Amino acid sequence: MERTLYRSAWQRFKGMFLGDRKFYSVILALVLPIIVQNTVSNFVNLLDNVMVGSLGTTELSGVAIANQLIFVFNLSIFGAISGAGIYGAQFVGASNWEGLRQSFRFKLLVATGITAIGMSVLYFAADPLISLYLTGEGDAADAAAMLANGKSYLRIMVWGLLPFALTQTYSGTLRETGHATLPMVSSLAAVLVNLTFNYLLIFGHFGFPRLGIQGAAIATLMSRYVELGVVVIWTHTHHLKYFFMEGVYRSFRIGRKLALQIAAKSLPLLANEFLWSLSMTTLIQILSTRGLNVMAGLNIASTITNLFNVFFLSMGTAVAVTVGQSLGANDLVKAKGQVWKIIFFDVCVCIVLGSVLASVAGLIPRIYNTTDEVRHLATTFMRTSAMYMAFNATAHCCYFALRSGGKTFITFLFDSVYSWAIMIPYVYLLVHHTGLPITALYPLANLADAIKAIVGVLVVRTGYWARNIVSDAKPAEPPELLAEGG
Repeated sequence: MERTLYRSAWQRFKGMFLGDRKFYSVILALVLPIIVQNTVSNFVNLLDNVMVGSLGTTELSGVAIANQLIFVFNLSIFGAISGAGIYGAQFVGASNWEGLRQSFRFKLLVATGITAIGMSVLYFAADPLISLYLTGEGDAADAAAMLANGKSYLRIMVWGLLPFALTQTYSGTLRETGHATLPMVSSLAAVLVNLTFNYLLIFGHFGFPRLGIQGAAIATLMSRYVELGVVVIWTHTHHLKYFFMEGVYRSFRIGRKLALQIAAKSLPLLANEFLWSLSMTTLIQILSTRGLNVMAGLNIASTITNLFNVFFLSMGTAVAVTVGQSLGANDLVKAKGQVWKIIFFDVCVCIVLGSVLASVAGLIPRIYNTTDEVRHLATTFMRTSAMYMAFNATAHCCYFALRSGGKTFITFLFDSVYSWAIMIPYVYLLVHHTGLPITALYPLANLADAIKAIVGVLVVRTGYWARNIVSDAKPAEPPELLAEGG
């Protein structure tokens, strides 16, 4: 009897959380190029970080603050094109290629508009924005140096915002169709350029001028244009493989009904990504009031942690594409099952990766030219991230599951409203109304992430998010493109 119950329980567990070989081969085929791309990119970011860090703590912190501001723009672009991405993935599942092309045009127009706004704000309001992070205890001369370094770096980096936005527009559409290799190749080319010219321009090797952090910004700027060039040229010169992009620029027509539907999904996502990224920078600003060294420690920790977070961040794309395509094909039961299998797989891998990160956290900060206090803070922050990695992976997959079914207002509540209504007040109280040292306070601050993961699981479990949103959004396919698209 007990053996029968055990077998029955195992079969239920296996059916809900474990996929077959074909399932994992599809998932890995989709995410491995993204994992390779992001791993190489983050590893180069680590090397860049070490190079800039070798110039001094004020240079490291100035660049870190500027990158926090760029982070808000990057996620705003992600949010702005995500609404169209939901439709794009479901259009692919429905084999509606004209719908995919129109969703791409929507992304292109919105991303360009957001970029114009972002460039203006970051260029003309650099001083007050950077100064927000320089209110903690520390030397006034160091704070002034951080401001000057951050401003110098940001004034160059703003010119890379447009190629970044256009690259995300192309790469997102390619991934929605299952073509993740080209974005990977373009990113690898970019990081090679970035790494090479960082080495040459930061330190002035082989006759190049020694430009310090300005050299780092110029190298990144060059890499943005290389990445865009590779993905655009390759896409439009390989017509048979990327047939769905044929005719995309013959007009900028987007059906009025479809445009309104995409806009209705995009606006909550744009607001969400902007407000969520702003909440993350606000949290860092709150933590930075505990001292200027906190900013340097957070920068080192986030650079290393991002390298380990590549897997679970990439799995969000797996949820968006596979579940979105299943929903577009009107297979809701399959879509729901895919979510739980991806979450379980993601959590298991993150437990292993978190253990590795915790074990090496004390060693990595030694490669930085900084103080022992900054190294100690970075170690604490990394071990905290390792402890919460599986929770963050769960919340991340839940977010993309909700988004794949078009529940963008729920994702807004889940991400931004939760961050501003719960996380920020909670962390503010810990920082300003307790005497806890930052090394004890930071793990407590991250406890809110675990609660968010639990909430996400409960919401996804309802299954109400799983629906086909393109069945009534099918623009007519031009006859000349039907022949090309099959």
